[in-house]
Amino acid sequence: MSMRMSWRLASRLSVITLAVIVVILITVIQHNRATPSSPSSSSSGTSTSASGLQGTDLNGTPAPNFQLTDQYGKTVSLAQFRGKPVVVTFLYTHCPDVCPLTAEHLHTTLQQLGSDAKNVAILAVSTDPKRDTTAEALKFSTEHNMQDYWHFLTGTQQQLSPIWSSYSIYAQQQQQKVNHSSALYVIDKKGNERVYMGDDFDPAQMAGNLKQLLKEN
Repeated sequence: MSMRMSWRLASRLSVITLAVIVVILITVIQHNRATPSSPSSSSSGTSTSASGLQGTDLNGTPAPNFQLTDQYGKTVSLAQFRGKPVVVTFLYTHCPDVCPLTAEHLHTTLQQLGSDAKNVAILAVSTDPKRDTTAEALKFSTEHNMQDYWHFLTGTQQQLSPIWSSYSIYAQQQQQKVNHSSALYVIDKKGNERVYMGDDFDPAQMAGNLKQLLKEN
């Protein structure tokens, strides 16, 4: 009889213990759901650097200089924009999806900057040397209302490959498409890489970054 009572008591204690564990787990889950997200991240998942810029912190590494030809056949170098914040991205004119969207988002960014737009520079570096001619670069720029607001830079494979490498960009043509890394490097007025943003960047966040960099010495 005593053994049966002990078994029943142990069984009841096990049920009670299990119930307590379940209650604790539910409480923890509800608490986590109610806890606001970390202040270091935005609603879109973009991180915030130590300086307050939106994007992945690049620690102020000096941006590698380069020189190419833009959509008007003009020679353009990164170094010539020292004193202005610069956005460097990598696109190609026959891109069916991501590149046109990036161009549209950059146009929206400039609209949000208003009069400050003239004080920043945007350089779009080709990832398709075979098809990205000066004429195609101008056509693409015009289609996305960027012909007078950025420099779409083209060059030969020999000219472009070292630039892709220095900015950790992968570019490989496969039939009619080019598989390439999507990246936007935000560079400050001193020529230092400040943050990296992906092709899903929010134009408002990009505009905020550029406004902050315009205020820096």
